[in-house]
Amino acid sequence: MSGGIIVLILAVLALIGFVLGKRRARSLADSSGTKLHSLSGYYGQTVALFTAVPAFLLMLAWLFVQPIIVEGRADALIPDNVIPQGGARSLVLSDVRRIAGGLDAMIANQDASASALVDGQIDVSTVRARLAEVGVALAGDVPVEVFEAAKVYREAARTGSMIMTFAVLALALGLGLWSLSRIRPDMRARNVSETFVTALLIGSSTIAILTTVGIVGSLVFETINFFKMYPASEFFFSTVWNPQFRGGSELGILPLLWGTMYVSFVALLVAVPIGLLIAIYLSEYASPTLRGFAKPAIEVLAGIPTIVYGLFALVTVGPLIRDWLAQPLGLGTSSSSVLTAGLVMGIMIIPFVSSLSDDIINAVPQTLRDGSYGLGATQSETIKRVILPAALPGVMGAILLAASRAIGETMIVVLGAGAAAKLDLNPFEAMTTVTVKIVSQLTGDTEFASPETLVAFALGLTLFVITLCLNIVALYIVRKYREQYE
Repeated sequence: MSGGIIVLILAVLALIGFVLGKRRARSLADSSGTKLHSLSGYYGQTVALFTAVPAFLLMLAWLFVQPIIVEGRADALIPDNVIPQGGARSLVLSDVRRIAGGLDAMIANQDASASALVDGQIDVSTVRARLAEVGVALAGDVPVEVFEAAKVYREAARTGSMIMTFAVLALALGLGLWSLSRIRPDMRARNVSETFVTALLIGSSTIAILTTVGIVGSLVFETINFFKMYPASEFFFSTVWNPQFRGGSELGILPLLWGTMYVSFVALLVAVPIGLLIAIYLSEYASPTLRGFAKPAIEVLAGIPTIVYGLFALVTVGPLIRDWLAQPLGLGTSSSSVLTAGLVMGIMIIPFVSSLSDDIINAVPQTLRDGSYGLGATQSETIKRVILPAALPGVMGAILLAASRAIGETMIVVLGAGAAAKLDLNPFEAMTTVTVKIVSQLTGDTEFASPETLVAFALGLTLFVITLCLNIVALYIVRKYREQYE
């Protein structure tokens, strides 16, 4: 039984438990003539929570642990001599998973050859051909041992799923009946329900924290593995980026950092003045009607998918810059350039600057404006000499947050700036960024244990540290601003 169906069954059981718990509390109160300690809905909530939540957590834990155990059993059946020369065991295990999935699909379609393979009655070459017919792509000529491991993998996965279904539903029914039997008129159902919900909230917060720790940990550990294979000094100080999966790679990060900072700098040159002027106009000059229309309209820019911005850069902005600026000035002939990606990215992050700056400017106390006007200053002088200096810490925080967003952008750079890793001052030349190379290094059937693949984690960790520092500075500035004016 699939996880989605189990979740649906748990939801139905929880609803039934809620209704039964509510009715039982009322009936006990009526029969004994005593008053319920809590509202009847709390008794139903208690039964529903005990029915669904522990069973759901068991299912999540099972789905996490079962693949590890099943793959371990299948991996033990694969001898070292069937691993391709220079290949990785993980690629063979990928074939095992694909074959197991293909066998399930073929058996579901009543394919006799798959059933015969599972029973050990047919040559694997026939099944290999049938798997290709149903779209299961395998990495080359798969040995017999891999098919045997796939059979074990499939059987273990099916058995584990059946046991999981029984265990989850049994736990849900058991705890549901137990919580239903505990209902008494004097039971503090509200306290139990609220304690349960509090524990759920704490658990959700813990999951968010552990997810962040897991992300950082995976980056750190894989980066350490990379530096065991490739010198850290060459990675951080080399000016050449030339990955070669057959050896002889040069993996210097400096060209990628230069492209990242260059594109982000151009984007900020576009977004900061425009966004700040928009914020000043909306907060100080625009009427409430115009502000109510213009601000949501500008914020729509932040909701446009980045792939749409990338296509806009590729089809419209890039050719215009090439035909109207680069070629007439003799500075370039390509439509992919730093200026193309920077302009489009700047348009994308305008709402980050304008909306945050607008809120910060509106938060400046009105008494500062009134004092300036009382001294005879005009509105423009008040904005320049009073409001902007007062809002400057918050505006700087908004700019740094927008810079973090620009540094992490990928699709606009892929389609607008190209993929050339080089150090160049010409904004009409194609360049690339760290995020683009992370995607390219992890794309395709590459050996995961090679430095050319693991370098993506080193790039990601470097970018993470840069954006983290920017966010810390931005939060520090914003908090300092809030302490001063709240």
